[in-house]
Amino acid sequence: MRPSPRLIALVLLAAALTVICTLALPEPGLAALVVWGGLLLALVSDTLLSVPPRGMKAEVNLPRAGMLGVAAPYRLLISRLKGRMPKAMALRFDLDAPLGDGVLPDISGAATEPTKGSLPLLKRGIHQIRALHLKWDSRFGLIEVLTKIKLDHDVTVAPDIGPVTSGQIQTQMLPLLEGQKDMRLKGSGSEFHQLRDFAPGMDPRQIDWKRSARLQALVARETRAERNHQILLAIDCGYLMSERIAGLPKLDRAINAALAMAWAAGLGGDHVGLYSFDSRPRQFLPPLPGRSGFPRLQAAAAALNYADQETNHTLGLSHLLTRLRRRSLIIVFSDFVDSITAELLVENVALLTRHHLVLFVALRDPALTRIADPDDVGLDRIAASVSASQILSERQSVMERLSRLGVLCLDVTPEALTSALVSKYIDIKARELI
Repeated sequence: MRPSPRLIALVLLAAALTVICTLALPEPGLAALVVWGGLLLALVSDTLLSVPPRGMKAEVNLPRAGMLGVAAPYRLLISRLKGRMPKAMALRFDLDAPLGDGVLPDISGAATEPTKGSLPLLKRGIHQIRALHLKWDSRFGLIEVLTKIKLDHDVTVAPDIGPVTSGQIQTQMLPLLEGQKDMRLKGSGSEFHQLRDFAPGMDPRQIDWKRSARLQALVARETRAERNHQILLAIDCGYLMSERIAGLPKLDRAINAALAMAWAAGLGGDHVGLYSFDSRPRQFLPPLPGRSGFPRLQAAAAALNYADQETNHTLGLSHLLTRLRRRSLIIVFSDFVDSITAELLVENVALLTRHHLVLFVALRDPALTRIADPDDVGLDRIAASVSASQILSERQSVMERLSRLGVLCLDVTPEALTSALVSKYIDIKARELI
């Protein structure tokens, strides 16, 4: 229990009356006794008439696991073993910061239906909900009754694979899965799929003349994009990737997009690996068949740590170059501040392009665009707009340099990252760039 603001105000009032009585009355002792005795009597009566903290029980249905960025629902019902319930209660979970502040809406003690809510999942890892704190006012509002119910509940937050489980990736991959490939780009890289009868409107270059002569009917060769390519997801875990965009760190958004890309590559028949680096090389998972190796990729991505050190692109990317023996599609998820800090990034990505196809993925912050184009005019807004415009200009300059070096670039907002990355992969497969 603890004193309420009302009791503190009454104590201050009683102290003021005591001072006045001391100054005004020749015998202030009796008056002071009446004032403080009455306050003590009210406090004791209020304590006896209040609902005690013992016997409170909570039925809490908390989630065991959830996906990053997706609120996890819970249900809560407060009851008492015996006796009456308080009229109203304030509740708060004692939990780790990535699950929110823990403050719950006030509930009525007479409520028989469970209270429903959700916990925001803002960081990967295992987070703990230690206890549930309850607070209610006494009968006269002089004290606040506090109690704690232990929970010791763990919540595992994993990367968001919603696009995979919802079928969004499979729908986006349908043109590639059905073998519908634009054959204007001919070459030895095209993989034979099947023969079919030639029909008007088909490309005459698809006709297989030898088999047509043998069968005495026109047949065409149907091809599809090559399979069994090697794709490496290189994720930068440096401190710049810990910056939050639209509520989530860049690293987590990169991991979510990388897992969606891994599933798409698995549907496309390719092998996918994972590589992480920050100030030095970290985890390396060799390319595995995409669909069968997806659980291992998911577990490896969930274990990536948030680093507080600057990324060493020279060490990280040069080490990756020594680990690959076969031409691969390397998708680099990284970030930079300006063109000066991006120099080493550009140089080392250019080295990768000598032997591999590189796709550089960066996240564009929508806040910079809003600052660069303010709604109202003011000195502070103009200064911020100039700085934001300069950052965007330098960012565009770095992307153009990478493009001239033969690097494919993708600079998109967080909401469009997954779909844009899968679309880029489909385009690469259709054009047979690997």
